[in-house]
Amino acid sequence: MPMAQAVKICPDLIIVRGHYGNYGDASRQVMDYLRSLTSQIEQISIDEAFLDITKLSEPSESIAEKIQSHISTKFNLPCSIGIASNKLVAKTATDYGKAMQGKADHPPNAIQIVLPGNEQKFLAPLSVDALWGVGPKTAEKLREINIYTIGDLTTIPENELRERFGKWGYALSQRARGIDDRPISIKHTAKSVSNETTFAKDIHEEDALLETIDKLSRRVSKRLIKKHAQGTTIRIKLRWSNFETITRQLTLNQPTNQPETIRNAAERLFKKAWTKGEPVRLIGVGVSGLAPEQLLLWNSQPRNGESELDQHLSSAINDLRQKYGQGILKWGQDLNSDS
Repeated sequence: MPMAQAVKICPDLIIVRGHYGNYGDASRQVMDYLRSLTSQIEQISIDEAFLDITKLSEPSESIAEKIQSHISTKFNLPCSIGIASNKLVAKTATDYGKAMQGKADHPPNAIQIVLPGNEQKFLAPLSVDALWGVGPKTAEKLREINIYTIGDLTTIPENELRERFGKWGYALSQRARGIDDRPISIKHTAKSVSNETTFAKDIHEEDALLETIDKLSRRVSKRLIKKHAQGTTIRIKLRWSNFETITRQLTLNQPTNQPETIRNAAERLFKKAWTKGEPVRLIGVGVSGLAPEQLLLWNSQPRNGESELDQHLSSAINDLRQKYGQGILKWGQDLNSDS
């Protein structure tokens, strides 16, 4: 249910605000750590990923324990891991391990290993809705024909499953037996880069809102420069005090990854969408229409007011901040705000 609808139904609803920018930052740091272990990684959500560890020299259980320990120590986060010969069984093993610790008074921190050759045996006693891809509707249809466990599903001939579920019937038959030949997919190109901030209390002061847009624009710029990417579409996201959320965007004549250009466009969008004094709960800034950064061979005409020198300067500043921290360099306009 959308939050705005929930508030209308229950005006006295107590709302615990999320810190979505922090979630995204933590996710990127964890995924960067996992990529330091192996390049064969497929991220499937903000907090889930598949890793191919077959070429690593350590035993799989030792690798899992090392990952758990690092994430707990470095990020103070729990981490449950499933180890198996394919993605389907590994995902199911992770969910199973978490469920086995579900009644504890702390977040699950499980490691569940399914040895090669034991895939079908592991899956058989589990409820049919534990099979990846089986939702409530499919589970209900299966129960109508007395299929309650994944093992029960293996007793139904494949042709019968095809008759009832079409092409999905073949996938059900294969998955119930623990068969999954999908490789790790690492060819993922981000379509956009964005950052957002949810305020602890609604903000209605223009200066504070513009300052937030500036900070978010710099964060987005930093990420784009790190990816050696530029984008043509600037987008803002605004959430009002009643949880109504809007987005606005504009397309530039030339791609950019520069903070000033992103900020200027975001400010224009904000001022068109915002009524002076209106409380704001969340602001987001994003850039889409991404493409690899274009390097200029000559110091030719500026793009969006950005010369080749500007591009190199921003890149150098970003590298220094990556190495020595955000506070190593500051813009002159920020010095007064820090005093």
